Amino acid sequence: MLANLSIFITLAVLATSAPVEHVHHAHQKRAAQCSFPTDKGLVKITNVNGDGWAQDKSCTPGNYCPYACPPGKLMAQWNPKVTSYSYPGSQDGGLYCNDNGELETPISDHDYCVDGKGTASVKNSASKNVAFCQTVLPGNEEMLIPTNVDSSSSQTLAVPGTDYWASTASHFYINPPGVSTDEGCQWGSTSNPYGNWSPYVAGFNMDDSGNTFAKIGWNPVYFEDSSPFKNDKPSFGVRLSCNNGDKCNGNACEINPQKYGLNKVSGSDNVSDGAAWCVLTATDYSDVTVEVFDL
Repeated sequence: MLANLSIFITLAVLATSAPVEHVHHAHQKRAAQCSFPTDKGLVKITNVNGDGWAQDKSCTPGNYCPYACPPGKLMAQWNPKVTSYSYPGSQDGGLYCNDNGELETPISDHDYCVDGKGTASVKNSASKNVAFCQTVLPGNEEMLIPTNVDSSSSQTLAVPGTDYWASTASHFYINPPGVSTDEGCQWGSTSNPYGNWSPYVAGFNMDDSGNTFAKIGWNPVYFEDSSPFKNDKPSFGVRLSCNNGDKCNGNACEINPQKYGLNKVSGSDNVSDGAAWCVLTATDYSDVTVEVFDL
């Protein structure tokens, strides 16, 4: 399903020669597992059984362990030998847990988290909070990385450049207003249109020329045969626009099921895997806004 956003993905060979830095902390020296570092400015994930890591299992020796960064920032550690988006290497994000139960930073000249390009933000015009949930990549691509946007507020979203892992984009699931990040930022179920069952998705990345590619779309899973929501119109919409119309390729587009119906996007006929979407390009390092609104 996440391949729907592959229009943003271009491949690049990343440097692999950086030495490995060993991070030794007394509280991390466990033969059974590596503990989540609490002094590095990371976001501790507590809504799944990952002991703080951005995964649904403990961090055990011989494995890479991904983590979440604050909104607008990106994880900057991964297996430097993996330079393309392919399984199983695409799972190798985060710090490495060695056989002694010690964490290693595989790319020593990278911080744990780095700023994204800063060219995409959410404006929440809805009456309740909105949870934007970013997928963990490299990692298992679960939507564990939380960005909560309170009503009448804005928040920066993480936009990677070509120096990010395998030049991949950031991908988000957009939960209905009122759903918390604890509820929405994890694998969901057919009980509620949350998590991977959320009605809408978004994706972002920037190329080396300062073009930010931004996409909003319906979530293909929402319309699967097994989905109990496929005939339900969400009670909220999303709108994508450039903040500088003179530096924008494409027209502002909107998902508004009250106005356009199910699986429709204004101003766009693009469909992938049975789901409608639209894309804008903000040129010359200009930025875009995704607005969430009630219907």
